[in-house]
Amino acid sequence: MTQPERKNYPQLGDVKAPYVHAVKHGSTLYVSGLTAFGTAAQQGEIAEQAEAIFDQLRLVAEAEQTSLAALLKVTIFVTSFTEINALRQVLYRYYGDHLPASSLVQVSGLFSPDLRIEIEAIFAL
Repeated sequence: MTQPERKNYPQLGDVKAPYVHAVKHGSTLYVSGLTAFGTAAQQGEIAEQAEAIFDQLRLVAEAEQTSLAALLKVTIFVTSFTEINALRQVLYRYYGDHLPASSLVQVSGLFSPDLRIEIEAIFAL
């Protein structure tokens, strides 16, 4: 059995906690939860934060020589459903015709009070 490969991407910044950006196992890449923390969108609306996250996911995809079309599954954590329509517009724009399986979960908060959304992703490589 092949061993999982733990991966960090310099484009996403340094990891300052006990995790890695992603784990590659076989032809599947499991991406840790990403947020807009440390970006210009950190204090923005949910749509702005989602765009910052998808920009990070695109960087990961490019580093793995694939695209967002290879997304198999996303899990999206939001602190409120009040901006869901704005979020859906961002999702449709980034997914295009390649809709992944998806879960949407409301949580009471994320690790910084500015954050409204966190997204985990699974890519087929």
